[in-house]
Amino acid sequence: MYSLRKLVILPTVFFNRDPRKVSRALLGKVLVRKGGKTLLAGRIVETEAYLDGDPAAHSFVGRTARNDVLFGPPGRSYVYFIYGNHYCLNVSCLPDGVPGGVLFRAAEPLAGVEEMARARGIELGSTGSLVRLTSGPGRLAEAFGITRTRDNGKSFTDPKSDLFIADDGYRVRKAEETVRIGITKAAEMPLRYVVAGNPFVSKLR
Repeated sequence: MYSLRKLVILPTVFFNRDPRKVSRALLGKVLVRKGGKTLLAGRIVETEAYLDGDPAAHSFVGRTARNDVLFGPPGRSYVYFIYGNHYCLNVSCLPDGVPGGVLFRAAEPLAGVEEMARARGIELGSTGSLVRLTSGPGRLAEAFGITRTRDNGKSFTDPKSDLFIADDGYRVRKAEETVRIGITKAAEMPLRYVVAGNPFVSKLR
């Protein structure tokens, strides 16, 4: 059983820097959701960076009520709804007032697999079904019960939060950088980061 005792919650300063550096550094870290006796945990294996002045970023239109979290402070959860069907989870980066963020695209389940499967409406029984739990931003958010109403604006660095990101000492042997996927604007920018060879990484286009 996965234990919280070996986890060290990432500090705010970890996120107060270029989203490209944060995206790469997040690989191998652990996303955790606590709720009563339920513990959901997944190792982050795929991220995408979104920069200040980036045409593909939600902040590109300027500060609005919808994207306010992206403008700081760093280390806060930014949740949006896409295609009328899926939530996506991000974390804000850079100093307060400067927009930047990282999208969590995929994670490898570590704890709470049965709860994730129920949330996703998936029957476990094969490696393929396990991979489908958290491979892709919409799947990941659904498995962790992420919604905008419940989670937007939460601090990932607060020990009292039911949603946080931590380090358990795991180190990624090899990371790869690719173009972002699933977008049309600035799609050629190499701002997607993955743990090489991990089966939970979402498919390339």
